[in-house]
Amino acid sequence: MKKITYLICFAGIVMQACNSEVKQDNPFLKDFDTPFGVPPFHLIQNKHYLPAFDEGMRQQNAEIEAILNNPEVPTFANTIEALEKSGQLLNKVSGVFINLQAANTSDSLQIVAETVTPLLTSHKDAINLNEKLFERVKTIYNNKENENLTTEQKQVLDKYYQGFIRGGANLSPEDKEKFKKINNELSVLTLKFGSNLLKETNNYHLLIENEKDLAGLPEGVIAAAAETAKANGQAGKWMFTLHNPSIMPFLQYADNRDLREQIYRAYTQRGNNDNEYDNKEIISKIVALRLQKANLLGFPDYASYVLDENMAKNPENVYKLCHQIWEAALPVAQKEAGELQKMITQTGGNFKLAPWDWRYYAEKVRQAQYGLDENELRQYFPLDKVREGAFYTANKLYGITFEQRNDLPLPHPEALAFEVKDADGSPIGIYYVDYFPRPGKSQGAWMEAFRPQSGLLNSTPVITNVCNFTKPTGETPALLTFDEVQTLFHEFGHALHGLLSQCTYPSVAGTNVYRDFVELPSQIMENWAADPEVLKVYARHYKTGANIPQALIDKLQKSSHFNQGFATTEFMAAALLDMAYHTRKTTDPIDVEKFEKETLEKLGLLPSITVRYRSTYFAHIFEGTDSYASGYYAYTWAEVLDADAFAAFKETGDIFNPEKAKAFREYILSKGSSDDAMKLYLAFRGQEPSIEPLLERRFGS
Repeated sequence: MKKITYLICFAGIVMQACNSEVKQDNPFLKDFDTPFGVPPFHLIQNKHYLPAFDEGMRQQNAEIEAILNNPEVPTFANTIEALEKSGQLLNKVSGVFINLQAANTSDSLQIVAETVTPLLTSHKDAINLNEKLFERVKTIYNNKENENLTTEQKQVLDKYYQGFIRGGANLSPEDKEKFKKINNELSVLTLKFGSNLLKETNNYHLLIENEKDLAGLPEGVIAAAAETAKANGQAGKWMFTLHNPSIMPFLQYADNRDLREQIYRAYTQRGNNDNEYDNKEIISKIVALRLQKANLLGFPDYASYVLDENMAKNPENVYKLCHQIWEAALPVAQKEAGELQKMITQTGGNFKLAPWDWRYYAEKVRQAQYGLDENELRQYFPLDKVREGAFYTANKLYGITFEQRNDLPLPHPEALAFEVKDADGSPIGIYYVDYFPRPGKSQGAWMEAFRPQSGLLNSTPVITNVCNFTKPTGETPALLTFDEVQTLFHEFGHALHGLLSQCTYPSVAGTNVYRDFVELPSQIMENWAADPEVLKVYARHYKTGANIPQALIDKLQKSSHFNQGFATTEFMAAALLDMAYHTRKTTDPIDVEKFEKETLEKLGLLPSITVRYRSTYFAHIFEGTDSYASGYYAYTWAEVLDADAFAAFKETGDIFNPEKAKAFREYILSKGSSDDAMKLYLAFRGQEPSIEPLLERRFGS
């Protein structure tokens, strides 16, 4: 009955009765009475979301009406600034809901998402397509030279103006209706894609009953599988899942080739099993709708529409970068494949290298060539020490400190909260971490804001990092692979971008930057994670506390180019597959399997390497309306920047150079998109970025 009541509220029926009901004990409809004003997670229930969303949209509509009814000549203050201040309740509930729906969803939360997503899309469209509101914005935009605006205000104004244009404001009435319909359909389809993927991931498990089938697996991996089995009512057995901390070690170490193939095929067939969770038809519809949307707005394809507001500007520039790196990486991958095939023969195998063999034999080659055993390495990466290493790096660079707070409400019992302070002790914000996989959590790792920074709204940031790392088992703490170490530093870099923001206007604050610029603050942190100077600080044996030995650091450094052909081609294949979908010029239905196969064959991707994300689980580009569609290349674009930026530190002879750190904080971390991205980079670096540091880092000189 409650669900029906909320739906009636959204339909605008018996609104008065609904409002009186939902305002009772709804934490969203009150000030958050918590330290630092963080969300009172312990009080928030799923039933609170829909009424709060409804009230948030109602309030913003009233705020928009007040702007429209202002009899004064439109100015930045009475229109743009007023828009920036509008929708605070809606943003308040959205910040919590979006994060928890990704990090800790449930069937009831999915129902809320399915209900509210199209409503929020319609609400956004109603604002973007409001002719009277657009006329006010356009008047200010055309008169901006007389407004005496700051650089940040000019950026905000331009963002609003372009946002209205890209939101369909210039369309004919007929096309506006088409535009709204497309946006609504896309919001539902991209939500469904993610829901299907989560269910496909959770529905599979590999249950091992014969201990012999565990041969080759490290003790910690076996212990984790035993705990997973026990938690699922299979005590005395071992269960492996499709979550990365489970499947990746299995593919890397398990001697049983048949079982490696079985779990690998389950992983790469997610969303492609012709069942109720199949994503192929959804992809075809999404791609067609995106093209229709781009065409309505005057773009030849969806990639052109997206890239028009990114640093890359157009598909040609993306393809130029991607192919330059692809051509450098493919011969390296071919050489690596030959080395793995040789290892297969040397160890008695009589078969051709297959995708489920790559990680297994790569580990053997790495041990043979460099004496580096990743399982030995991870003994020096207990999660809490790695996190301390990230905090140490931020402190050395920017003087900031992190103090754990046990008195704050947590978004999940496994999460931790930290108060962040500047060098002078002044408060910066709150930082949450939530590190371990669970059935209700989407795969991957990300940063989001429960509350973004804004001088205009006098709000300090509340930032979260959500990851899926190897869990602790029994008496053994969570021990990270080096890939997971770099992921922690990467996401922490995003968190710093949100925490150290010093913008007035929320629309340009923190990570509200170009998609191909947003990865610079995150990816540059990975450089410090791997640097010997920093490794000696945080890499400590989980039993003895001993520092990582120099010999192991040397092995890690010497092997830094190992398997980079594989890593680069699997990634670039995904980036180019993304571009292939979104540079299509026809809305004809897509045979997804055929399209993917032909695209990858044309590239020349080795049959022993699988594209990092096959189409049906390519969540970066098909899950959520604010996705990386036409933007997966951005990681590589930003990697050019981060390699060049870290080179600026190294050139000084001090990776913690105070002047460079101050400049990076001032021009990159604090500025958001309050100025043009390349101008900000040039202000930090003093010159345009070069691709050479990236190629050197990937493949050596």
